[in-house]
Amino acid sequence: MTNKREKVRAQVKSRWYYLFWGAATVSVFAGQLYVGNGFRRMAESNDGISADINLLVEVLTYVPEPEGRYFPLVPSAPDRQDADYRTRFFEEDMVIK
Repeated sequence: MTNKREKVRAQVKSRWYYLFWGAATVSVFAGQLYVGNGFRRMAESNDGISADINLLVEVLTYVPEPEGRYFPLVPSAPDRQDADYRTRFFEEDMVIK
């Protein structure tokens, strides 16, 4: 009969056991909420930074649609037979106005 009594006694938990594991459960749950909230705020911040970078790239790489006719700013290459072209071209640029 003593053996049966010891088995029953071993299954009974004290109130401190339940208080400890209840407090541990609550603290783990609260920690998960805290970390999850911090992760959410960090993700929102990264989304804002990413949106700003995307906008900057779009602005810097924007090429407007051409309207009307455009002529090249650089003159076309001369024939190699025109030896005088090179000196004329640079002399015109060197003239101080």
